[in-house]
Amino acid sequence: MKPLFVDADIRKAETLPTSFYTDLDYFKAAKAKIFEKSWQWIGDIDSLLSPLENMAPVDFLSPLIDEPMVVVRDEDNQVKCLSNVCTHRGNIMIHQPTKSRHILCNYHGRRFELNGAFKSMPEFEEAQDFPRPCDDLHTYDTKLWTNHIFAAIRPSFAIADVLKDMNDRVGFLPLDQFKYDAVLSRDYRVRSHWALYCDNYLEGFHIPFVHQGLNQEIEYENYETILYDYANLQIGYTKGQSPSFDLPKDHIDYGKEVAAYYYWLFPNMMFNFYPWGLSVNVVKPLSHDSCKVSFYSYVYDAQKLNIGASADLDKVEREDEFVVEGVQRGIQSRFYQSGRFSPTREQGVHHFHRLIATFMNA
Repeated sequence: MKPLFVDADIRKAETLPTSFYTDLDYFKAAKAKIFEKSWQWIGDIDSLLSPLENMAPVDFLSPLIDEPMVVVRDEDNQVKCLSNVCTHRGNIMIHQPTKSRHILCNYHGRRFELNGAFKSMPEFEEAQDFPRPCDDLHTYDTKLWTNHIFAAIRPSFAIADVLKDMNDRVGFLPLDQFKYDAVLSRDYRVRSHWALYCDNYLEGFHIPFVHQGLNQEIEYENYETILYDYANLQIGYTKGQSPSFDLPKDHIDYGKEVAAYYYWLFPNMMFNFYPWGLSVNVVKPLSHDSCKVSFYSYVYDAQKLNIGASADLDKVEREDEFVVEGVQRGIQSRFYQSGRFSPTREQGVHHFHRLIATFMNA
């Protein structure tokens, strides 16, 4: 694989070469170089653990990574992610949400404390130099934001800084009152490379051309992109007739009619805040030319659903899929290698490509 280069000056930069999207070697390398070093949204505590449960198996970006984890809530109400693999023979231990004072492997009876420490093991009385530190369960980096859980295998950056930037903007919302709605949540299978889907999300340039309905609700001329180290924010302002946030006087956007805050967290997570609540979108790579996009909806004010900038999100998604799948086919042309960035409209895509190049070249 050739090193990737994206000029820091967006006025001169070219997009990632088509080989990044079409070459299977790049796709395989991204698994270790990008996703194993990333943070991933695991879910919210209330959905994963009922009041009668204190542990549950969780999905870390399956099927690409598929690292077996178990989220555990201990006696002090602390939540962490531990390995769900027994340190004896590698058995998966927890298969469904449950409640117990310890973690038990049902293969040979090895027990662990809720903090992952080895507790006991039958028939090991004569074992020498046992137990060792490696007999404890691995504890993954875990971070809570309100009741949302993020975990990482080998993170290359601190997500606390990313979440602080997001919280500074949306922390005024009663986030702990947002309730998961399974009916509004769904999965989409998209026939494109995972990064092409993110490329499309990271710019509002296409809105007037692709999303006629959405374009009638927000001010395209004032559409704004704000870059952070490992995230970015796009702000959609309402044209006046759509619902907007009731911002407090000390808010940085006070006096503005904000219809939506669109947060993207590197490399594959979107947190879309609307006056009715939150839509979490996770792009899950399946192959070099397909991905699954999972929408998780959290509702606060149901009366504002399906109006304004968030009207018919399914229609907007289908419109995006049509374009992204067309790009997936088009970049395989023998006469296309890379493109250029609009300096005024594609700062988010340029930022994303720079991050990809940095991680892939590391």
